[in-house]
Amino acid sequence: MTRLSVNLNKVALIRNARGSNLPDLVQVAKDCERFGAEGITVHPRPDERHVTYADIPLLKEVVSTEFNIEGNPNQKFLKMVLENKPHQCTLVPDAPDALTSDAGWDTIKHQDFLKETISELKSAGIRVSIFIDPIKEMIEGAKEVGTDRIEFYTGPYAHDFHKNKDKAIKPYIESADFASELGLGINAGHDLNLENLRFFSSNINNLLEVSIGHALISDALYYGLHNTIQLYLKQIK
Repeated sequence: MTRLSVNLNKVALIRNARGSNLPDLVQVAKDCERFGAEGITVHPRPDERHVTYADIPLLKEVVSTEFNIEGNPNQKFLKMVLENKPHQCTLVPDAPDALTSDAGWDTIKHQDFLKETISELKSAGIRVSIFIDPIKEMIEGAKEVGTDRIEFYTGPYAHDFHKNKDKAIKPYIESADFASELGLGINAGHDLNLENLRFFSSNINNLLEVSIGHALISDALYYGLHNTIQLYLKQIK
């Protein structure tokens, strides 16, 4: 069964715009779980324009489902993750000035770095996932570096969905089957929404988790947070 993890970055962005605590990020996390979310995801960036490093221990204290912290594993990020010990840490190769995540790891080029980083996190009892494109060589590299899971970068799928959905999903189907053969868990995220999520989740074998933020929070402006979470859950159950 695929789990829905709600990314709270855009909620934090709204809060930060006024320099106050409205909306209250901790309360939103609790409410998301109360409304059916099966995980909470945050992605603290170097400039802290979304979720801040100070938010992490507060969220860790209240999240009762599964807490996933994602980001570029620089020293500051790794120190924070090891101090707070989320259930899962998703490593993303973002540039410091990236507007949003837009590519997966080159698991061959960064093999030594990923091996060392993943080993350190797993030694602390943290499950590790790495952001990756649906490319066989990169998935083989993911297995080599010791990650527990991969998270497919689904931006290209979402971009091409309305042009030709069968063509758009084909590399993900093939890559997911290959990853399963290697014993890797499969997550997915980026630009998944109410239009394209059901088709993706119903075609990807062994999809364990989808992490969705921007589209879900945008939909909540129209449908309300409770209703929106239920709508997303219906797409994957």
